[in-house]
Amino acid sequence: MSDRVPTRFVCTLLRMVGDRGYDFTTILTNAGLDFDPLDKAHPGYRSEISAMQYSRVYQGVLSLLQDETFGTTGSELVAPGAFRMMCYCIISCGNLGEAIQRSSEFYRTFFDERSQLYANFSDQFARVGYRTMVREGRPRVGAPDAYGLSLWHRFFGWLCGRPIELKRVDFAGDVPERQEKYEELFGCPLYFNQQSDLLYFDSACLSWPVVHTEHSLREFLRTAPYQLLVMESGSDSDNLSAQVKAMIGHDFSEGFPGFETISSALNMSAPTLRRRLKREGTTFQQLKDEARCDASKLCLDRLDLSINEVALQMGFTDPSAFHRSFKKWTGSTPGQFRASRKGRSA
Repeated sequence: MSDRVPTRFVCTLLRMVGDRGYDFTTILTNAGLDFDPLDKAHPGYRSEISAMQYSRVYQGVLSLLQDETFGTTGSELVAPGAFRMMCYCIISCGNLGEAIQRSSEFYRTFFDERSQLYANFSDQFARVGYRTMVREGRPRVGAPDAYGLSLWHRFFGWLCGRPIELKRVDFAGDVPERQEKYEELFGCPLYFNQQSDLLYFDSACLSWPVVHTEHSLREFLRTAPYQLLVMESGSDSDNLSAQVKAMIGHDFSEGFPGFETISSALNMSAPTLRRRLKREGTTFQQLKDEARCDASKLCLDRLDLSINEVALQMGFTDPSAFHRSFKKWTGSTPGQFRASRKGRSA
């Protein structure tokens, strides 16, 4: 996945703020955006922003509205913190199928029909989405429709530490303008004027183990939806190494999960896991270094953290050791990396 996000995705969040009478100028400033995404005539308007800028806008809206639904439900009745609580309800599930069923039960129990997540499994396909969509005249499919389904798709992949290949996606709306953008987003056949908005994928994926823990979930929620936006989606990330990296997570302030812990969570012995990683051309230590490097880059994109604070979050008590390690991983110092990223965002 590219680390660029269409600016139009930000518009949905800003309208949520504006419709409630709030001023979102500070949110844009804190995200490093020097133009109004709702004003295409602005001289500084850009059609894309960075994934980190999008996530900062999202976190700003989250802080203001105290909601964590990612814009994935169509109801005004979703209570603050619903998505966070749902995540904690499902993180202990053994596999993806159980997690989806529990997610569906959570929304069915607490919220009205417009917010309920529909799930239907057959021998061939798993279908997940929104069964009831009230649409008068079936308007064109818009960015919020695609955005909501795409984030659910990526969230389910994140739970398992590997991408889920979609077989088809249904939309209740009419064919959108620039249909090719939607095809690029989902990478599968799209069907319009259907009864529901649904994702279809192979039922075999339902047996995939959930590889995350409450520890990695906390970091995910703190930076959401950044990790979903930059997830790899190619077949090369559909391997054991990707699952192990997902379990290692991004927050190392409390140390790394042990090799035995990870092998147990994957239902295999430590020697078996070591052999399978070797067949994929890597080791647990290499994956830890890669995960730490990825997490360092993520934290360095947060301008509210000093480089020394980033070092502590990565588990380095000595900032100079962090500098040496980061330069070994990337070829540049943390300060040089941050400066280059700031330049790109601008």
